[in-house]
Amino acid sequence: MKKKLVVVGNGMAPGRALERLLESDPDSYEITIFNAEKRVNYDRILLSPVLSGEKKFEEIIIHGDRWYEKHNIALVKGRKVISIDRVNKRVTAEGGMIADYDKLLIATGSSPFILPIPGNELPGVLSYRDLDDVQAMMIAAEQGWKNAVIIGGGLLGLEAAAGLKTRGMDVTVLHLPSILMERQLDLTAGHLLQRELESRGIKVITNANTTKIVGDGKVEAIELEDGSRLDADLVVMAVGIRPNSELGKQAELDVDRGIKVDEKLRTSDPDIFAIGECVEFEGSVYGLVAPLYEMANIVAMELLNEDNNGFSNSVLATKLKVTGIDLYSAGDFSEGEEREEIVLRDGANGIYKRLILQDDKIIGTVLYGDTSDGAWFFQLIKDGTDISEMRDTLIFGPAFAGGSPLDPMAAVAALPDNAEICGCNGICKSAIVSAIADKNLTSLDDVRAHTKASASCGSCTGLVEQLLVLTLGDTYDPAAVQPMCGCTDLGHGDVRRLIVADGLKTIADLMQALQWKSSGGCAKCRPALNYYLLATWPGEYVDDGQSRYINERVHANIQKNGTYSVVPRMWGGMTSSKELRAIADVVDKFEIPAVKCTGGQRIDMLGIKKEDLLAVWSDLNDVGLVSGHAYAKGLRTVKTCVGTDWCRFGTQDSTGFGVRLEKFLWGSWTPGKVKLAVSGCPRNCSEATCKDIGIVCVDSGFEIKFAGAAGLDIKGTEDLCHTSTEDEAFEIIVALVQHYREQGHYLERIYKWARRVGNDSIKAAVVDDTVNRKALFERFVFAQKFSQSDPWSERVSGAEAYEFNPMSEIKLGEAAE
Repeated sequence: MKKKLVVVGNGMAPGRALERLLESDPDSYEITIFNAEKRVNYDRILLSPVLSGEKKFEEIIIHGDRWYEKHNIALVKGRKVISIDRVNKRVTAEGGMIADYDKLLIATGSSPFILPIPGNELPGVLSYRDLDDVQAMMIAAEQGWKNAVIIGGGLLGLEAAAGLKTRGMDVTVLHLPSILMERQLDLTAGHLLQRELESRGIKVITNANTTKIVGDGKVEAIELEDGSRLDADLVVMAVGIRPNSELGKQAELDVDRGIKVDEKLRTSDPDIFAIGECVEFEGSVYGLVAPLYEMANIVAMELLNEDNNGFSNSVLATKLKVTGIDLYSAGDFSEGEEREEIVLRDGANGIYKRLILQDDKIIGTVLYGDTSDGAWFFQLIKDGTDISEMRDTLIFGPAFAGGSPLDPMAAVAALPDNAEICGCNGICKSAIVSAIADKNLTSLDDVRAHTKASASCGSCTGLVEQLLVLTLGDTYDPAAVQPMCGCTDLGHGDVRRLIVADGLKTIADLMQALQWKSSGGCAKCRPALNYYLLATWPGEYVDDGQSRYINERVHANIQKNGTYSVVPRMWGGMTSSKELRAIADVVDKFEIPAVKCTGGQRIDMLGIKKEDLLAVWSDLNDVGLVSGHAYAKGLRTVKTCVGTDWCRFGTQDSTGFGVRLEKFLWGSWTPGKVKLAVSGCPRNCSEATCKDIGIVCVDSGFEIKFAGAAGLDIKGTEDLCHTSTEDEAFEIIVALVQHYREQGHYLERIYKWARRVGNDSIKAAVVDDTVNRKALFERFVFAQKFSQSDPWSERVSGAEAYEFNPMSEIKLGEAAE
């Protein structure tokens, strides 16, 4: 008969413990979990990317409902355990639910510390611990709350500040000590961090003691000890956490700051274990993920009666998870008479490295701007390695260890099997190497999928790739060419290059010259070849309709029931009564069953019969409505807000600029779909910071951003440049689109193209090199002479319009990207 295991709490630590338990012996226990939250297990480390918009909640789920069902785990959501009966070995949850146990695991986590000051219970005062807190902050930003004040300049506080700034709020960070992240950083690194945050528009006030939160019915302001007052619509307290040990106290377990445990993670009751932030071990409590995962592994082994070395206090490493800020610290970096330090400063590149030495050993490190050697330094600290022979070159990292440059692979190979590679997920070197070998993993994505290494903050990606090289040897090539399809061994880049080099101007000539394996190509390569020839030889190559997907062939999106949707273009989201009447008349005339306002500020008519498409477009064209290209690998929409014409916050004519861009760019084919947005102020109502190209208007001009995504992938934009005039911004954006047209692989969105070629190279081509920028602009203008106008304006015959290529229909799913 199975023993019964009851788990109180469903955070990252107990989740990892259950993973290890089930991997070793899935039939050892009948498991019941009580979770106070009404959710499954998720990665709290990644709450900050959710707040900033870089990820969705679904992307940070660790164990979905199916995982619990697969392992026959009873997950009780939304019920907090209120008592433990140690004599009868049972727990009672809210609502009177009772569960018996043979072994009990307490993992109740921590509670945020709320400053005991007047006004701390006002609506608008939040902590930052779970998804509810994040969602409350997101709602505040969406509702237009302007001023956010973060109390606490530690890890969580700064991540909250960056996320809220990304969402358009004016953010101030208040920090009582004189140095941000004073537990993890020294004075110099703290100064560099503060300077970087301030450059992003986040105000930082150190030596700030908050004495009162003011408001009538909700937060309105904060008062400081020096008498100053700050406006505040939202206050986030991120001043620390406390172990949530109330359940342990109720059960009369040994509790001080947290629930006391021994090295085997047992409480004072041998049948009750405790792990995570609720735990106290040898006077220490824990808030970082690495020791929590170590606890989880030990508990799993204890539950299975497996030998283990037990838990011990160890050196901890910290990373700040704010996009674009590289910061790493580990160990003890305080000053002392018997300690010496090695410091490297590169002010021009914003790099700072500091090593603290004692008795020829590294005992602490702080890295800012370049953290690539963090794992190596951390391992030297943990191992207590004698560094006397490599002291002179130590600061330059493992590639120069011992006095001369070495193969970087040698340093990676020398790392012990238990060296931590991915701190976010607690993945060591041996786990990655074993997975690569045992599961025949051949790519970084494979490793991420099977081990989670580098899948969170991504800072360990370089190390993981080095382990791939180390394990697979010459068979692994991160830059290996992926063939376009089975018809050729050539990649997209080679095909584009050879089209120009060999002067290939038809699909037939290309296939002959490049020795295509299939005489007619396939549904994967034909559309790509058609685009490459169209983009390379404007005015010479004639668009091949038979090489297009069905959506592009009929200029409408096919729906699951075989009907189509038609989306007329509304320039910048603007329309008129004349256009609206025409749309209404078309809907009535053709009995179109559904009409929807899209997220791109257009109107979508759904359920149109195939035989009606030509007539529908004819009626729409009569009033000047043209295709919104909702099906296109081209410009989809330019989303705008009302800007200075109507909005009291507007700084520029965002609507006018958006219309100007849309009318200039529409009709041009691109490698993948392109979405633009122009926001009239940093409040970002047009969501410019998740588009392929986004423009945020400010008092001094235009902030141009690019490489965002808000589909299958969620990614905030990257900063491209600032311009003071609309004309300059216009030229840069057009040049950027043309640069993408000339370099992008077919179906490769702008953010993937930028990741492949590098943001710096793009900025150099379209911003820094003004001669090249003008040349790109002129090439786009020339190509536009031969781009499509409205797809149905020439009234093509029904036979031409509806002659579908079965090849395209088969691959319709690929067209949807």
